[in-house]
This record gives sequence, structure tokens and C-alpha cells, in this order.
Amino acid sequence: MNSDNFNLSEKIVSPSYIRQGSQARRGHEQLIRQLLEQGKCPEEGWSESTVELFLSELAVMDSNNFLGNCGVGEREGRVASSLVARRHYRLIHGIGRSGDIAAIQPKAAGSSLLNKLTNSVVLDVLKLAGVRSVASCFVVPMATGMSLTLCFLTLRHRRPKARYIIWPRIDQKSCFKSMITAGFEPVVVENVLEGDELRTDLEAVERKIEELGAENILCVHSTTSCFAPRVPDRLEELSSLCSKHDIPHIVNNAYGVQSSKCMHLIQQGARVGRIDAFVQSLDKNFMVPVGGAIIAGFDESFIQEISKMYPGRASASPSLDVLITLLTLGVCGYKKYLSERKVRVVHTSPFYTAKNSSSLTMSLDGLQANSDKAVTQLGSMLFTRQVSGARVIPLGKEQTVSGHTFRGFMSHSESYPCPYLNAASAVGITREDVTVCIKRLDKCLKTLKKEGGAVSSSDQELHQGLDL
Repeated sequence: MNSDNFNLSEKIVSPSYIRQGSQARRGHEQLIRQLLEQGKCPEEGWSESTVELFLSELAVMDSNNFLGNCGVGEREGRVASSLVARRHYRLIHGIGRSGDIAAIQPKAAGSSLLNKLTNSVVLDVLKLAGVRSVASCFVVPMATGMSLTLCFLTLRHRRPKARYIIWPRIDQKSCFKSMITAGFEPVVVENVLEGDELRTDLEAVERKIEELGAENILCVHSTTSCFAPRVPDRLEELSSLCSKHDIPHIVNNAYGVQSSKCMHLIQQGARVGRIDAFVQSLDKNFMVPVGGAIIAGFDESFIQEISKMYPGRASASPSLDVLITLLTLGVCGYKKYLSERKVRVVHTSPFYTAKNSSSLTMSLDGLQANSDKAVTQLGSMLFTRQVSGARVIPLGKEQTVSGHTFRGFMSHSESYPCPYLNAASAVGITREDVTVCIKRLDKCLKTLKKEGGAVSSSDQELHQGLDL
């Protein structure tokens, strides 16, 4: 209520009580005012009542919620189900206009404000997470793969003769298909084995640039977050190569916001060379439903160019989800999640490749020596025991993706020397998750051993020596 309505209320209920209620209301409004003034993630998280009040205030600014509104167009925010309307807090119009996903929507001032604030808050969080010099970003209602495709399609207009994308291999289908969908030919560069780790073959990348000609290359498509034993690409060196040859550089940072290592690599890559855009998933980094990503970069004009490439209006759901989450957590709450993730990494550090702090890998050489079937059987056993997300990677698997055959698929290499078990240490994982996983893994390994499978010394150390 405004001040006039509070004054009127004092004629109905004791003025002292009304003033107390008015003061409480001003507390909520003060938080909202700070958000509008600063455009940054609040230091302390908001209560649900403050978030809901804010969303309600935004919703009444959209034309579909005007009292007496008479909509005679084809897109007037009509919703048949009240359950659907409540699910979206009556913010029905979406974001953007037909020509630009970042444009203001005349019939939806509230939704437009939501969109602008979300992008501003997310930009603030990217800076806090380690990429301090990032200039611009926007939330797009597509997952990482299609968001990468949008970046490639935007570059097409800048480099009309280009047909190739140089791609240090990472065995994730959507990364590969993002290039195919955009109409380009991926040039797969195999990784090199250094100890147990798979790393970027910089010499091979430069040979491909010289062989194909820089003008024929759309970009280098590198990766930060990845499954061990692959480690993040050598971003500083790749960025320098791209700068040297005047080739764009797009980084797939899918779940890298939660990793200070990945964010540091992006910051350093932009400092010493060239990074045109980096893309990250909303669900993996901010614990929201699947369906959104953040496209960010160091040149505001290029990021705006990408946003204008998106055809038509867009769903506001991913923006709404991530804004609610960040307002609820605040900077302190999100940093706490990041710190807890690092603690989980420390608990399992003997089984991490040194340069990949996001992914655990355990050799299954002992199982392989006894039976090829035992390796894949372990994966099935874990899944049936409700351990989700663990991946068992056997030797020699082949997979054809969009016409290209990958040998040793899922191991990021044509000939990785051993099969292995892989799991992620992702934001939101708890000590209990790790403990239960290890207990169930222990039971599976003992069962396989009884059935004739051998358990390696590293397997034994995992379920005997760790305090998880």
C-alpha cells in the first residue's frame, strides 16, 4: 500500500499498529530499492515474502494484469489455467521483441524490468566468481548447446567465407552438434596424454590454422569444465593463438562458473589474448531447472549482436528462475555453496586429476583385467542402486555423432590407456551424497569381486581409507 492507504487504514485499526506494519513494508521496499539502484546481487539473501512481493509488483506492471484491460491482439498474455498463471507469477508476456531478445516490451514493463535486472545481477555474479573484466551478458532460454550455436551463427556474419571450427576434442555430444547445427565443419584436434591427464595439443591447433588458413576458420571452440581425466583447455595459450591469427574464440564454460579454476582461466585468457564469448549453463551452476544459459563476453557490442540474432520473443522462465534463486541466496549464500563444493573436492582429492577440480576419476584396470563385462556391469549396478551421474568408461567404445565417428568415445581420446569410473563434484553436492555413493560403490565392487572380478589397489584405497 502507498502512504495514503496507510493513513486511511489508521482510521480503521489502531494507528500504532498500522505504523508498525508500514515500517515492515518499508523494510521490503528498501531491499527492492537497493536492487533497482545498484543492479547487483544482494549481499544477504531475501526472504520469500520479499521476493514474492517484488514479483507481484512487477506483474501488475504488465498489460495482461491491468484492471479493465481490453486485449484484442493475438498475443495478449491470455492463460487458460490459473495454475499455469500462478506458476509464472502472472508474468506471461516473456522477454524481448521479435527483433531483439533484449528489447523492451511495450505491453510488459514488469517483464522487461525483470529481464534487465536478471542480466545485471548475473553479470555481477560472474564478476564475483572470478571473471572481473566481463563487460556484458544475457540470459538466453536455451541450454548450452543451442546457445553455442547462436554464437557461431552470429560469427557467420562477421566471417562469411569461414567454414571450419577448430575444436580440441571433448566427448560431449551437444558441443559437437552445436557446430554441425550452425552449418560448420568441426575440425577435431585430439588431446595429448600427459601423465594421467588429457591436455590441449597446441602444436596441432596451430598446424590446423596454418593448413586451413585463418580466413577459412570461423573460430576456435575451447572448453573449460569437463570430465576427468580430460582437463580444461590451455585457454591462455589458445587465446594468444587466436589473437595472433585474428581468429574468434568461443569458450564452452558449461558448469565452470562454480569452479574458480575455470573462471580464472577465462579471465587470464581474455587478459593475454582473445575470448569473444563464453557460455555457461544455468541449471549446472545455479541449481535451477534445465532450459537456460548465460552468454557473456568482454566486448559489449558483440554480446548485443548475439542477442539480436535470437529470432523472436523468448520465454522468461529461465530469467525468472535464476533471479529468484540469486535474490534468495544472496552473495553470501551462493559463495557458501561454492565453498562447500571445494570442501567436497578436498575430501576426494586423491582421486582427482591435478588440473581438474570438478571431476573424480578412478581407474578400473582391476575389473578390466578380469572381464570386459565387469566394467560396464559396474555402471549398471550403480544406476540400479540409485547412484545417478556416475559414468563408467570402458575401452574402445565407438560412437558416431552427426556423421563423425569417435573412437574411444567418452574418454576424450582415441586410445586412453585404461577404463575408469567418473563422477562430478558439482555445486549443491553434499557430504551425505559422497558418503552414500562411496558406500554403494564399495558394495558393488565387493559383489563383483565375489563373482570373479578383481579389485585394484586404488579401488581398495577408495573404500577403505577415505573419511568422506
